[in-house]
Amino acid sequence: MSPAAQRHKTNGSADDMPPDVDPEIDIEDEAAEEIVEPEASPAGPDVAFTAIDWTPHAGDADGMVGAEVIQTLVKRLPNQPGVYRMMNAAGDVLYVGKARSLKKRVTQYAQGRFHTARIGRMVRETSTMEFVVTRTEIEALLLEANLIKRLRPRFNVLMRDDKSFPYILLTGDHVSPGIYKHRGARSRKGDYFGPFASAGAVGRTINSLQRAFLLRSCTNSFYENRTRPCLLYQIKRCAGPCTGEISQQGYAELVAEAKDFLSGRSQKVKTEISAAMQQAAEELDFERAAIYRDRLAALSHVQAHQGINPQTVEEADVFAIHQEGGQTCIQVFFFRTGQNWGNRAYFPKADPALEPAEVLGSFLAQFYDDKLPARTLLLSQAVQEQELLAEALSTRAGRRITISVPQRGEKKDLTDNALQNAREALGRRLAETSTQARLLAGFAETFGLEKPPVRIEVYDNSHIMGTNAVGAMVVAGPEGFVKNQYRKFNIRSTDITPGDDFGMMREVMQRRFSRLLKEHGDEQPGRAAEDDAGEDDLVAGNGGFPAWPDVILIDGGQGQMTAVRQILAELGVEDRVVAIGIAKGPDRDAGRERFFVKGRDSFMLPVRDPVLYFVQRLRDEVHRFAIGSHRARRKKEMVKSPLDEIAGIGPGRKRALLHAFGTAKAVSRAAVEDLVKVDGISEHVAKLVYNHFHES
Repeated sequence: MSPAAQRHKTNGSADDMPPDVDPEIDIEDEAAEEIVEPEASPAGPDVAFTAIDWTPHAGDADGMVGAEVIQTLVKRLPNQPGVYRMMNAAGDVLYVGKARSLKKRVTQYAQGRFHTARIGRMVRETSTMEFVVTRTEIEALLLEANLIKRLRPRFNVLMRDDKSFPYILLTGDHVSPGIYKHRGARSRKGDYFGPFASAGAVGRTINSLQRAFLLRSCTNSFYENRTRPCLLYQIKRCAGPCTGEISQQGYAELVAEAKDFLSGRSQKVKTEISAAMQQAAEELDFERAAIYRDRLAALSHVQAHQGINPQTVEEADVFAIHQEGGQTCIQVFFFRTGQNWGNRAYFPKADPALEPAEVLGSFLAQFYDDKLPARTLLLSQAVQEQELLAEALSTRAGRRITISVPQRGEKKDLTDNALQNAREALGRRLAETSTQARLLAGFAETFGLEKPPVRIEVYDNSHIMGTNAVGAMVVAGPEGFVKNQYRKFNIRSTDITPGDDFGMMREVMQRRFSRLLKEHGDEQPGRAAEDDAGEDDLVAGNGGFPAWPDVILIDGGQGQMTAVRQILAELGVEDRVVAIGIAKGPDRDAGRERFFVKGRDSFMLPVRDPVLYFVQRLRDEVHRFAIGSHRARRKKEMVKSPLDEIAGIGPGRKRALLHAFGTAKAVSRAAVEDLVKVDGISEHVAKLVYNHFHES
């Protein structure tokens, strides 16, 4: 398999992991073996693992937990590298680890002597373990990182923010390749360059590259329908291949130059453009020379406007870690083609007792599980098993990756700068967490709660005269808004009168809490079911984020609150959460909101009360999310085709019909004889289409 093909393989799912052996098989029986294809990473080649799973016989391990059950399991383990999973009685994965020798590593747990309280608690909760034997320790390291990201075990170091990075895409599926911003799966044919730390950095770089290489950024359909050059050609940001303003060979040369520049051969490209400019000047073709001059200036802008741009580092990822106040910040800088492509701060979930070297090493393995590393990784400090990690990343990337801790020179300056940014980012986070903690404490005091809430859910509806109605839920906690917990509810009920806000809120509450009861019925509000960390850990964000809310805020007055409490009472959860209504003040003035809490008369807060500002922020966020969701649904409805309503007409047949007839209206007028002439439309499908538009 070629490196390019390897890079474009998609990840598998957790279902690809080796299945459990039948629990009825006695542990003395020979272990089952099978070849498992792990979830392939787009950043590297496939690796096959020999998987051997053990589960204790029901009679052998009945009632056993902790070191006892581990002692039972360790007897049959081989002295081979592999990955182990520790699980509690509910089947939740507590910890994923890798070992050079499974027998030796697991024996340490079985002895019952632990260096930290965290490991002791983890072992005491273990009721069973699963094992995967691998051919090499490198394979074990790669599989461990993959499983940690998929399963998110409670006692591992976890990446909190796993949002994908944006890339620059030079397409390869068109005669005139375009340059675009890309995020997500690399399903489109072409060359991907990155990662960039932010979409803004990608946009700025693409703008400069368009001025330097005159590449198109329009869609293929726009390209095919041009009869004269567009505005981008007029302002010298496109060469105009759509209307033949440049030959295909000339445009291909521009694309090749752009690839060279983005691949790290920037000096070669600048030298060639400079030589072409000199030649044009000698030939007295000053107009062509001016074009080359402007392109050189644009390239200089790309390399100059990014901030710190190293002179001796062409391609590197720089990592620095800083720990303070029981929290950790890892700052990442990306350098490609000698340019700074931005940075991002991560705040991994890690036990405060863990050393920086252990946290950073685990973070790096997870970070590169689904992305291609730079050829050089520069670290602020050495990590555990650094050589093994470098070898594993090299195996996955299909090229040599070096990891080093610079001691002097420009590389040392880069890591020092990253470390300074990590300190400042963590300082800001600690200050924000402290402020948020004070606001939550004030919130609890204002609304008579027993303790500061850990999870607050805020609800609102959005619609226009009852059409495209959407309910929205946003979530806030000790660390601010938790956006991966946001939810939207497309209002489905046909019994609700258009514009009935009370009915919409009833449906949202019914669906939300019915599902919550089904999936997390045993969990207590404000605490994750699998988490026994202390309250301080939860507030500091070190524990699992709970599924049940302590408080729900409803954007509405007494009417909405009556509807909400009715649903909560019907579901039997009225006493599990505190419901608070927020009614807009007279003339919808901010600062004059009235609050509705069960057992109290409605009341207002002082205009300058910090808790009032906090609630206003929550309400504004749910407004933003609800309106955005409504607009997205309305936009989708506006471009909906009548063909979408016909059963059996998918995207392919819909496209074929529109290509053949031009519009849905023309399709509605077509006879069956005309419809069957379209590729992919059988006589049966043609009758379905015809009957849909001719019901009479």
